[in-house]
Amino acid sequence: MSSSEQRRRQLAREKFERQQKRREETRRRTRRITVIAASAVAVAAVVGVSAYMAAGGDDGKKGDDAAASRSPAPEPSKSESKAPEPAMKIDKKAAYTMSLSTSQGDMAFSIDAAKTPRTANSFKALADKGYFDDTKCHRLTTQGIFVLQCGDPKGDGTGGPGYTIPDENLDALGKAGGDGTVTFPAGTVAMANTGQPNSGGSQFFLVYKDTKLPPTYTPFGTMDDASLKAVQKVGEAGVAGGAGDGAPKKSVVVEKATVTEK
Repeated sequence: MSSSEQRRRQLAREKFERQQKRREETRRRTRRITVIAASAVAVAAVVGVSAYMAAGGDDGKKGDDAAASRSPAPEPSKSESKAPEPAMKIDKKAAYTMSLSTSQGDMAFSIDAAKTPRTANSFKALADKGYFDDTKCHRLTTQGIFVLQCGDPKGDGTGGPGYTIPDENLDALGKAGGDGTVTFPAGTVAMANTGQPNSGGSQFFLVYKDTKLPPTYTPFGTMDDASLKAVQKVGEAGVAGGAGDGAPKKSVVVEKATVTEK
């Protein structure tokens, strides 16, 4: 075989390996931000546990290896999605502010209803009935991606309002690059989901440092400077137990949430 042919094959192999590495990195980022859907059917639960154990995971494992071994969450079950999405009551042309009174200080972010009307409407409806009150921000990530995740009344990543809302505004942060991601700038507030399209519920994440993720999460809000600094302090304190993904060491409890028109 000629040296030029060997070189050509070597370059092709190296290119393929780079592509595989980028795809795996994208999958890992996605896994870290997905939430576990509640009320999964028993068969899916058995399959998921088997796959997780085959990967060598266990509930006590810490750090990036544990995060990387998690499978994407399943779609919400039919029983979880019985409740209707709230009827549209907001002014789609208006801007709104979601204010969070928390154990780590007051936080707030703006919501542009013109770009994310159904997300804004859902959050206002939930906040108006006290859905977010006395809930914990259950998840902090400090490696690979940098977000604080909130909005689960169960406090364990499995809770939701019983309905899902469609993805919105997915092109707001630009087109994905060669690695399949876009940059979610620090201060962005976006919807968490199950890894499936149009599967957002009540959980959301606050980005406290520029983070690369696939453009599959609805960016619907922007924190003000004071709120961003408050979340950054939570991030700096780290994760309980020293892992890169888990409950924040500085517990964040949302004592009261309100959504008001500007």
